[in-house]
Amino acid sequence: MGALTGVRIIEFAGIGPAPFAGMMLADHGAEVIRIERPGEGFMPHSLARGRRSISLDLKTAEGAALARQLCATADGLIEGNRPGVMERLGLGPELLLGDNPKLVYGRMTGWGQSGPLAQAPGHDINYIAVSGVLEGVGHPGGRPVAPVNYVGDFGGGGMLLAFGMVSALLAVKMGAPGQVVDAAMTDGSALLATMSWGFKRAGLWPDGPGNAMLSGAAPFYRTYECADGKFVGVGAIEPQFWAALLAGLSLSDDPDFAQQRDPAAWPAQTAKLEALFAERTRDDWAGHFAPEACVSPVLTFDEAAAHPHNLARGTFASGEPAPAPRFSATPAAAPRPPVVEAADAVIAERKER
Repeated sequence: MGALTGVRIIEFAGIGPAPFAGMMLADHGAEVIRIERPGEGFMPHSLARGRRSISLDLKTAEGAALARQLCATADGLIEGNRPGVMERLGLGPELLLGDNPKLVYGRMTGWGQSGPLAQAPGHDINYIAVSGVLEGVGHPGGRPVAPVNYVGDFGGGGMLLAFGMVSALLAVKMGAPGQVVDAAMTDGSALLATMSWGFKRAGLWPDGPGNAMLSGAAPFYRTYECADGKFVGVGAIEPQFWAALLAGLSLSDDPDFAQQRDPAAWPAQTAKLEALFAERTRDDWAGHFAPEACVSPVLTFDEAAAHPHNLARGTFASGEPAPAPRFSATPAAAPRPPVVEAADAVIAERKER
């Protein structure tokens, strides 16, 4: 049970961001039914959690008709195909919204439903390259480095789609008609960089990897390698945190560190801090500083799952990240309309074949 209890979502099989959006909705109580391609099988990984699935061949009249029947019982739909694919299958938004005027039709793509690149292939790295995000990520003087596929696929993609779905579902609840949610990873990753654009307008965001205060140029916001080859992350941005960091390193009276916000002083400050952090192990440093110094160990996945704070919070469960955010109360289960019960019978029949 969760905040979305009583909401039904039909998810058409895909990879990456669309399943992530389905996972988020399911995590918070939505009933998500995933339509798999024949022979594809259910996703064997964490993004699959919380779903029921049914295998349908959407290229056949029977499969498309059954999918259409399911969508008529749903509050929302998620698909991650290139623009036009669902229309060619006879499952486009115009037709399905005609069947179900309150349907929220969620579309997840890299480039969006329109624009000159709409039909082009691509992956996370391509989308964040064109949105301007990738250019600033990396070490100063080096090449841009892909931040795994967290920014395009999941933050700017799946999470944006989940937000769009919930927003449109709320609008329907308030009396609005159903609508199409056009979630594009280029748009979403650009949106994640809104604060950086503000810095740029203020002249505080230079071009190039690692050249901005929050991308690694500042000595008070970066990682440092320790004696054991592991790293700590330092986030001592505010003056009081900077002071606590310097106190922990016995540098409070060092004139080289008198000007925290002077970029001209950063290279010398960074070099001195690199030499100091290299003298002790990561865990030594992590236990050395006062909390106000904002120094944290850079943990592996396994270490993160065993960290006392994460254990206390239940941040991980069954070997993977737990649902987030937390809610103080959950609603009672909503009654299931007869048309939904009929659709469930179709799913049960298909599973028995």
